[in-house]
Amino acid sequence: MSSVFARDPDPGPNGPAVSREQFDALFEAVRTWGRWVPADRGAWNRVTSEHVRRATALVRSGTVVPMALPWNTRPGPDNRRPALHHMTDLGEVEAPEPSTYKDFIAADYHGKGVTHLDALSHIAYQGQLYDGRTASEVVDAAGARFGAVSMLGSLVTKGVLLDLPAVRKVRWLEPGLAVHANDIIAAEKALDVTIGEGDALLLRSGQVRRRRELGAWDPDTASAGLHVDAVPLLAERGVAMLGGDGDSDVRPSPVDGVHSPVHALAVAAMGVPLLDNLDLEALSAATTEAGRHEFMLVVAPLNVPGGTGSPVTPVAIL
Repeated sequence: MSSVFARDPDPGPNGPAVSREQFDALFEAVRTWGRWVPADRGAWNRVTSEHVRRATALVRSGTVVPMALPWNTRPGPDNRRPALHHMTDLGEVEAPEPSTYKDFIAADYHGKGVTHLDALSHIAYQGQLYDGRTASEVVDAAGARFGAVSMLGSLVTKGVLLDLPAVRKVRWLEPGLAVHANDIIAAEKALDVTIGEGDALLLRSGQVRRRRELGAWDPDTASAGLHVDAVPLLAERGVAMLGGDGDSDVRPSPVDGVHSPVHALAVAAMGVPLLDNLDLEALSAATTEAGRHEFMLVVAPLNVPGGTGSPVTPVAIL
């Protein structure tokens, strides 16, 4: 597929451009429908007890690195639907001794402002969720009856950080820059890691650092992320999860008429849940100090029956 995409004479930073015909052929090539039971867990079915044991063996220093952004209640170009947080009890509601203090939180989390997990009910392509389920038949106002986040449970597996700014010796990748299959292979070699069956791949573009230093921008308009030509490599390696400090997709999309092509390929075709909006800055520092870019990863989403995902705080343990 990548050789076909490369025919674009002027690919631009997010290219080469991909036609719908090419994209549909790629979707068919990487899809894993009918492979697993329960299908709701998709590629998380790859992770066996042996994968968990191997992940625990990666713990050496005991360094724990959480990867969630702060709960973001401030509107901005990258936070159009701010999360909610307010106090509901200031020690006055219940009888004294002890006094109690309570609060309320809520979030329309499928955006750019909250670190979250995308379950398999979150993305449909041409009306179909993962495993060929018709979205309109299994998702309604009450939630999802297939692919809900409650069906995933928790994940413990090997995590691999591809720290692309560290590899390229830059502060960050500029928004709109595509990461290709050859970039992944080069980063593996530079960082002395190999993405394998059941692994969780985390891609650092440096977006969080860029925002802290230069301010917010609209990541729906421009963000560094994967080009679709990287997806066959990830399918071949058998990843169980994909995540990053963006939402994995390069933007603008290189695919005609598909605004989030990596989402469609990963979630709807391959059954790979996504971690969006991670803060990978502390993990970058920790892996650089440790001299290794693989670690035990723990992902424990909220148990929300019918939910299409969940706010989450993934944790890396080195």
